Order: sequence, then C-alpha cells, then structure tokens
Amino acid sequence: MTASGGGRLARPRAQRAAAAGSQGWCAFGAPGGRDARLHSRSRVCAALIFVLLLAACDALPGKPTEEERPLRPAQVVDFNTLYGTNCAGCHGDNGTLGAARPLNDAIYLSVVGFERLRQITADGVPNSLMPGFGIAAGGSLTDDQVDIVVKGIIRRWAGADPLNGVAHPAYAAPPGDAQRATAPYTTYCAGCHGSDGRGAAKGGSIVDAAYLGLVSDQALRTAVICGRPDLGMPDWRSGAAGAMSDRDVADVVAWLVAQRGR
Repeated sequence: MTASGGGRLARPRAQRAAAAGSQGWCAFGAPGGRDARLHSRSRVCAALIFVLLLAACDALPGKPTEEERPLRPAQVVDFNTLYGTNCAGCHGDNGTLGAARPLNDAIYLSVVGFERLRQITADGVPNSLMPGFGIAAGGSLTDDQVDIVVKGIIRRWAGADPLNGVAHPAYAAPPGDAQRATAPYTTYCAGCHGSDGRGAAKGGSIVDAAYLGLVSDQALRTAVICGRPDLGMPDWRSGAAGAMSDRDVADVVAWLVAQRGR
C-alpha cells in the first residue's frame, strides 16, 4: 500500500474490487446498494403517480359527462329524432308534402290502423320504395323504437275520431275488375284527372308511366280511399254522387293497375 495525499493508505485495486464483491455488488446497483434503494423508491413513486392519475381521470378538462356522451343508435327514444332521421326524408318534416304518402293525415291513420302501420314501418312494402326499418328487415330500429315512431305519428296526427264512426273500405284488398271501372272513374275521378286520366285543370296525370312504375297497387288503393289532403285530393266520401262503394274503389284501382303496361 502507498500513502495518499490525505494521509490515508490507498488499498490496491484488487483489494478494492474484492471489498465491493463482498458487499453484494452494491457499487453496480445490485440489491443492497444505494443505487438499488433509489431505484426501488423511484418505482414506488411512479406507481403512486400512476394511481393518482387514474383516480383523477374523471376530472380531466374536456372529458364529457355521462349526460354529454352521444347516444348509441339503439338508445335513441325521442320521437322527433327518430322520425327526423328515418321518415322525414320521404314523408316530410311535418308529415306532409314529401315524396311519399303524407302521414299527417287523420283519415289515412284511421283507415290503416296501428297494427298495419307498425307492420309497414317495421317490414316495409314489397315492390315499392318503402324499406323496412326494423332490424329483422335489415333496418336499424329496434322493436321499441318502431313502437315509438308509430305511436308518435298516431298521437301527433291521428286526431280523436276523424271518420265520426263512418265505416270505410278495407285498407287492403285485391284490385277489382278494370272493365267495370268506366262508370265509377267517370263519376269520381274524371272531373279532376280527365276522362283518360292524363290530367285536367284540377289534377295531374294518374296514368303517367313513371308514376305508376314507382307506386304499388296498395299505394293506389290508399290514394283512392284516403285521397291526398296535402294536394287537395278528396277521399272516397267526397264525390258529388256520394261515397264510393268497396267495389267502386277496387275497380278504379284495377283500371289504374292496367295502365302500367300501356
């Protein structure tokens, strides 16, 4: 050993290494050394900070509250939202003046009834542009949402008893006999739509190929029975000769259907 500047004797390098080994490699951060203790404390502090951050997540600026979170589609239960998203595009914002049948029509809602209207909404109408909105038909509305839409339409636009107890033709029935349609068509329809159905001063063409190609037989029957109040077309009761009979309605529908191929 040799003397160092402070009067202490410096140990040979080999002895210093041996001493370090006997202390459990503390000089290299192994267990038992100062570095190891510092490392352990750092890990504990980091864990505590992580836990505190997790606990504070609900208080982070900008995080939406439960009320502010957007609803999933199946959670929407507001009639206005469901109607506006699924129905207004074709039937109009207020149920009128859309491309499709007006729903703001107490006569129509009385004739069609809740069960049939619900079936139409959920399943759609075959061979028409009316899709099914129920999940089983490929739509996005749950059974509860279909009920909300249909009940909301009836509650908002059906009225108490628009028919005042008057019996009406059946909502659905097959077309009648086109050969018998001349008399009822002349009596109830020609005054507005012309003797050949091509339109007149009060009404447009009802034999237009594009129109007939877009509407179903049922849509034609519904128009004859319920009219189009948003367009000034009267219902089956409003003819000068009195109400149309069930056979009159069916025969006029048959005549309209026969015009598709012409």
